[in-house]
Amino acid sequence: MTAAPAADIRDGELLAAIDLGSNSFHLLVARYEHGGLRIIDRMRESIRLAMGLHANGSLDAEYRERALACLARFGQRLRALSHERVHAVATNAVRQLANPQAFLLPAETALGHPIEVVSGREEARLIYLGVAHGLPQSRQRRLVVDIGGGSTEFIIGKGFDALRTESVQVGCIASTRRFFADDKYSLRRWQQAQAEIGVELQQFAEDYRDVGWGEAIGSSGTAKAIGSVVQANGWCEQGISVESLARLREAILEAGHVDRLRLAGLSEERIPILAGGTAILEAVFSTFALEQM
Repeated sequence: MTAAPAADIRDGELLAAIDLGSNSFHLLVARYEHGGLRIIDRMRESIRLAMGLHANGSLDAEYRERALACLARFGQRLRALSHERVHAVATNAVRQLANPQAFLLPAETALGHPIEVVSGREEARLIYLGVAHGLPQSRQRRLVVDIGGGSTEFIIGKGFDALRTESVQVGCIASTRRFFADDKYSLRRWQQAQAEIGVELQQFAEDYRDVGWGEAIGSSGTAKAIGSVVQANGWCEQGISVESLARLREAILEAGHVDRLRLAGLSEERIPILAGGTAILEAVFSTFALEQM
């Protein structure tokens, strides 16, 4: 829940936000109380919509049905809410569809509410608002990096204001498919991933460095998963350090194949897309000269 509630919302009313992400779908329900929002329900399902995207912009039938079934379940939870109290947004995977309406029409029917397809920069702005509302107030600027399934958003913000927003077509699912399509990991492929992702980031890196920031924050499930792994293996006490990221890369390359990738703190759900997400984050650390996140 990132936006301020409208003035006509009464105390005790419910509001809901739905995020159709490229990796997972999220539902958040909150109650408006005394001028603020209290979260009362959360739902999350791993859909991997970006995994179902074909090069021609079509969507694999299996992933389409998985997404619609999830939205129908979300819709059951939202039956009592009016359209005005529900905000549903779709992000990169839907933006990449050749015919988004062919998916959106049945998706809106399943959910029972309209779905807005947001631009990459609007997605970045919303991400920053969510992060800013969830952290203690700070006078320093923050660099927020959100590695999604199909894209990664970069925001420099201060307080609740996003000063810079960028969205690049580099995500943990997309990068895994692009660089590690046969589930094999090698140094050559890793270096290729670093080089190609780095080219994407260099397009705005100088401007971001000129603006500057006091701390870097990873807001996505990818960053949280990587943080869990490096801490569980004793490579970093808190957050993610550049040294711990290098240790993780070495462990992935040593495994050589997704079937042998077993690490403390790594969930089964994250195993198939860990390499893509880690390659992106290492490129981010390198491009922006980060020591800690």
